[in-house]
Amino acid sequence: MPLDRDQIARRAAAELRDGYIVNLGIGIPTLVANHIPAGIDVWLQSENGLLGIGPFPTEAEIDADLINAGKQTITARRGAASFSSADSFGMIRGGHIDMCILGAMEVSESGDIANWMVPGKLVKGMGGAMDLVAGVRKVVVTMEHCSKKGESKFVPACTLPLTGRGVVDMLITDLAVFTRDRARNRFVLREVAPGVTVDEVRSKTAASVDIPDLVSTVLT
Repeated sequence: MPLDRDQIARRAAAELRDGYIVNLGIGIPTLVANHIPAGIDVWLQSENGLLGIGPFPTEAEIDADLINAGKQTITARRGAASFSSADSFGMIRGGHIDMCILGAMEVSESGDIANWMVPGKLVKGMGGAMDLVAGVRKVVVTMEHCSKKGESKFVPACTLPLTGRGVVDMLITDLAVFTRDRARNRFVLREVAPGVTVDEVRSKTAASVDIPDLVSTVLT
């Protein structure tokens, strides 16, 4: 069975390391805050000016003034700090963020990402994605493998306006996990979802990827 949104987020959370400062994008990435592995101390950062995001609030904990960059209500962990968005972008552009976990509409086989607009549709703006993919040390993307029309979103070349070129290090979809070998500029299939076969992933992936003899199963 393909992974659901929480399982994708949990797999992304497995990439976190103790002491990391991490930015979470809108959509599936916001769920990562609920799946921080036990014993791992990470600091979640938001472009609108917060370092120390906690899990989503219960109804009793909701504070309408405490929101993330996607305008969702959040909690703040002990020791959290708030500051201006200018300072927040200074952290991002200065290379002080260890990892970002972003959503995407398309990822290309060479590591390009398109995640901020569809031509002809009204959007609020590009947000911080372009700064993140340029300034963060590791870029992880989470998304559904195929569109609602059943078309692969992991493609030879992006058709939508780009957020960044050659920036994606890891792609986690509902079907599989891929890592990008930057030296060879090639994605490698590393894991498949439980019950999903390598042949199914191959048939639903428009991008050209390397498939090793040994492919693990995602732990859910």
